[in-house]
Amino acid sequence: MKKSILDNFFTSGWICDEYNSDVKSRYQMVNIGLLLSSVSLLYGVLGNIIRDAWELVPIEIFLICMNIILFFVLRSYKKSFEIVAMIMTAQFTILFLFLIYISEPGALKHVWLFTYPIILLYFQKTNNGIYWLIFTISMLVIAPLQNFIEVQYSLFQVTYISFVLMIVSIIIYFYQVKMDEARNLILEQQKMLRNFNLELEEQVKELKLQDQLLTAQSKQAVMGEMISMIAHQWRQPLSTITLQISNLHIKKALGKKVDEEELDKTLSGISDTILYLSDTVDDFQTYFHPNKEISRVEVHELVQRAINFTLPRVKENGIEILLEKTDKAIISIYINEIIQVLLNILNNSIDALNEAKREKPKIIVSLVNGKKSIFVRIKDNANGIKDENLLHLFEPYFSTKGKNGTGLGLYMSQMIMQKQFGTKIEVDTSSSGSTFTVEIPRSVS
Repeated sequence: MKKSILDNFFTSGWICDEYNSDVKSRYQMVNIGLLLSSVSLLYGVLGNIIRDAWELVPIEIFLICMNIILFFVLRSYKKSFEIVAMIMTAQFTILFLFLIYISEPGALKHVWLFTYPIILLYFQKTNNGIYWLIFTISMLVIAPLQNFIEVQYSLFQVTYISFVLMIVSIIIYFYQVKMDEARNLILEQQKMLRNFNLELEEQVKELKLQDQLLTAQSKQAVMGEMISMIAHQWRQPLSTITLQISNLHIKKALGKKVDEEELDKTLSGISDTILYLSDTVDDFQTYFHPNKEISRVEVHELVQRAINFTLPRVKENGIEILLEKTDKAIISIYINEIIQVLLNILNNSIDALNEAKREKPKIIVSLVNGKKSIFVRIKDNANGIKDENLLHLFEPYFSTKGKNGTGLGLYMSQMIMQKQFGTKIEVDTSSSGSTFTVEIPRSVS
């Protein structure tokens, strides 16, 4: 928000924050005092000129010039505040005493004297203010007793004025004490709030570091599983290539002729197998790509891609995996993150089925089209999840696999869905198996 020129005018151009409200108030009162006294003196100059009373005009002009100098000194040198306040206090003290010494009681100019405690409140610190007040009251009491200047006020009148001045000063003093107590309490609360905010920031930083560490550990765990899958997925094609090449070598060693058609067929088979391996590398490279761009993809194609990563483990363990297709749906999401979530759940289902040793182990992946989301359900026919484990299923470092598990897969999967997609993973379980439901939004904004 843009500030106007007058925002810091009464603080002499110095910027005072919320923790320096007392300093700000004192600057404001000194500036207001300078302006008001200058206006009053200017009014006095004009009045005296009109009444042809020239004897006070030079003094009033001198005081106006002094106020202008103090006004600019206060803006140029911040450390000059106490000196300026002292000079201003002296000016007002002399002015008020001057009014008592030269004016008549009927002119009521002594009324201005009752603003003196307010001036001391903002211009001087408490101890200095008391000294100035004692000096002023002493000069008031002395006024009718001295013989140098003829004073129109009687001893009773100046005593009465002094008594009222003392009462007003005491009231303002206790007001100042209460204000200081309230201000100190507010400052203490602000200090506690700042300390709390600092502690909170440190805790947030620590949590972010822990979250980054968990994310890194989770990715490392997934990477290990993916490398294992690459080894499984490449083993059979490489064996096929080796077998085809060996057949050609054996025929050549036995002196058998290899016709062009058989050679072309063998080379074509090797070429197809190499293309398959290349596609596999592309799939894994896409998964491990560090970017996080929103991409459009057909949901069945996305789920099938995650399933393809698990096929070596599925085939090796004799597990049947089915994808029940529904109507096509295009979604705009972070593809790699969804694949990581689905892959974690599929791998857990494979581990559960291996432990359960079912006669016909099966994983069924089905999709349900919602208005704003696609629900991917991964169901297995293992032994289900125990109640005591279900409560801690999505907690970090909780695992039922012993040394073979990191306890980060499901935790990070839940964090990905909650933080990046605003959804969650739900689980239903029984003794006949478990069903994990992943809600994937149709679009990530």
